[in-house]
Amino acid sequence: MTLFSYFDGTDELEAYLALPAGDGPFPCVLIAPNWVGQTAWDNAVADKLAALGYAAMAIDVYGKGRRGDPAGDNSGLMGPWVGDRAALRQRLLAAVDAAAALGKVDANRMAIIGYCFGGLCALDVARACDPRVKAAVSFHGIYNPGLGASGPITAKVMALHGWEDPYTPPQDHHALAAEMTAAGADWQIHAYGGTYHSFTNEHANAPGTAMYNPAADKRSWAAMTGLLAETL
Repeated sequence: MTLFSYFDGTDELEAYLALPAGDGPFPCVLIAPNWVGQTAWDNAVADKLAALGYAAMAIDVYGKGRRGDPAGDNSGLMGPWVGDRAALRQRLLAAVDAAAALGKVDANRMAIIGYCFGGLCALDVARACDPRVKAAVSFHGIYNPGLGASGPITAKVMALHGWEDPYTPPQDHHALAAEMTAAGADWQIHAYGGTYHSFTNEHANAPGTAMYNPAADKRSWAAMTGLLAETL
């Protein structure tokens, strides 16, 4: 388990890497963080995935040393990336390239998962149509297509969402389904009843907006690991 630097152009980024025991090469899962940026929470997800036999990399979007406030408004950090999806795609593919270059990673068996803003990131990697990435999973993410798909989507796409999430109302699910179908994707959308935004985050406690839901957390993790087993 280690931190390591990689680059998007001249911008230095810092990821957390967790590896299983052994020589590999291992299938690799990237973890895209929420609007706070990569934190110990994302690193813990990487550790859980490494225990399942995956090389796991909690990626950095904002840049080395740039992180938000877990209890605050981080729209100033996230907003520029949501507003410039071409730059976001480039940054995310820099993380894919960095992971693929690691000696213990099988570059032909890669996936990305993400939470909230990271869910949008996971979908944007699918939309980039990189053939190395076999699956993309969004947990309570944002669906806004931004650039849209650059071609037929080859990654299997899974969206895991609370039906009561105010940031992703039901019409957005229909729009994502239509987008993924038009791009030829193998897609799934799982919606959890009585469930709000950030349902995987045990610290989320904003009634009516963002609330931890242990049942949805458990079910969504099982759905994600099932897709990873199928694709990687």
